[in-house]
Amino acid sequence: MAKIERELIQPAPGEPNTMHMKYWKKSIVIAAAFVVLSSCVATNPAGTASNPAQPVSAVAASAIQHEELSSVYAGLDRENGRVFTLDPQTSTVRIYVFRGGTAARLGHNHVLAAPQFAGMAYVAKSGAANTRFDLEFRLDQLEIDNPAYRATLGKAFASVLSPEAIAGTREHMLGDANMQADKYPTVAIHSRQITGEFPRYAARIGVDMHGQSHEMWVPLQVEGLSDSLTVSGSFILRQTDFGIKPFSVMGGMMSVQDEVVVEFKLHGQ
Repeated sequence: MAKIERELIQPAPGEPNTMHMKYWKKSIVIAAAFVVLSSCVATNPAGTASNPAQPVSAVAASAIQHEELSSVYAGLDRENGRVFTLDPQTSTVRIYVFRGGTAARLGHNHVLAAPQFAGMAYVAKSGAANTRFDLEFRLDQLEIDNPAYRATLGKAFASVLSPEAIAGTREHMLGDANMQADKYPTVAIHSRQITGEFPRYAARIGVDMHGQSHEMWVPLQVEGLSDSLTVSGSFILRQTDFGIKPFSVMGGMMSVQDEVVVEFKLHGQ
């Protein structure tokens, strides 16, 4: 094998060294790609679990978020409407991040989930115009690439990622070079305007993330409105709209796409 490699690398007698240099340049690029792929862009030297226990400070912050929302909704007119508390245990909030670049086929798509959040909704008897909802979750509590979630998403998410690769994904997506979860830990979604009639609605929402706020319209499907409430929908966020630079390596040969899909099904009582 070593002899074959030497024959491939060494130029023939009298042949210029250009092929030799091209070979090594190509080899360096391929080697870099395999380093990236082996760790899903980075590795965790400590070999920690894919979803380590969250620090107490993050858990306490989530409790504060819930208390703050509860105090806001406590002042709403309950005689002319109903307040629902959204339950993280029976709800789902998923974020889909897609591979990009000319070498995208060598990378992976990712699914992020928010197992904890604070959320409230007020459904007014007078109709959608006086109805509202709020949802807040923390980036440092996101669960990344849960195998059970990936298994339900088809071929595009079929690859099985190691705990080390998942830890590397967490570091690069949420670290200082990307979403800066330590500096901007909270994503908040607030309804600004709701229109439509049961069971189809549209909401103009405000999204606060990474120190910026942007608005967009989101279609909603609603179930319940008596003893329980279920709201489903999805929308697209562009990272660059919030001043976030999508992660990339090797001059953009491997990267994540700017657009991410946020999908939710929220249940409340």
